[in-house]
Amino acid sequence: MTTSQADFHDKRLPNESPEYRAARNELLAEEVSLRKQLEHVAALRRQLPSGGELKVDYEFEEIDLSDGGTRPIRLSEIFGDNTDLLVYSYMYGPDWESPCPSCTSVIDGINAASRHVRQQVELVVIGTATPAQLYDIAKDRNWQDLRLLSSEKNDYARDYHSQPGETSESLMPVMNAFQKESDKIRHFWASELLWTPMEGGHPRHVDIVWPVWGLLDMTRSGRHPEKTPQLRY
Repeated sequence: MTTSQADFHDKRLPNESPEYRAARNELLAEEVSLRKQLEHVAALRRQLPSGGELKVDYEFEEIDLSDGGTRPIRLSEIFGDNTDLLVYSYMYGPDWESPCPSCTSVIDGINAASRHVRQQVELVVIGTATPAQLYDIAKDRNWQDLRLLSSEKNDYARDYHSQPGETSESLMPVMNAFQKESDKIRHFWASELLWTPMEGGHPRHVDIVWPVWGLLDMTRSGRHPEKTPQLRY
């Protein structure tokens, strides 16, 4: 029996043709393979050796999204009772008129998922913009479940490659993961696809946490080659 003839399940949709079902079964076999590969990569990620010890216990300003107030907090304190910390670096500098629309779209999704993720690990978004700028965009986007921090006064963005150049024009949207090991904090993983040349151009290094593209990929039209998320529609 060929893959196209295999019956993965007994569900059939209204008026589908035998040709459709055969092709859909072939695609389903690929989807099963992709799922297994994603789980394999996640398992390999978890097996990484310990990364480099935290260079500095950076101090940030955490923004209270209810009123815009701030409090100083060190990276070691962000963990709370958790041993794992995810940090998304926001492309929004203190001299920018507005933030990166694509980053903002990613954070829209992170905001919605934050309360669920934080049942298991800590999760924050960090921008080099001022606390006031970050509060304004949070209020505009109705971010309420997010932990939002400013690194305006420290070198976190430079050290962890979110700002590889001298100015904020070089800002990049890196995802970093850190792990607390007894009295030490170590880097665990970064979205290094960002710096890895790939055939086809854009590395799409955070697609795995960006709902927009996953939804579009389920349609026949797919991703439009020119349309990208916007701050305003």
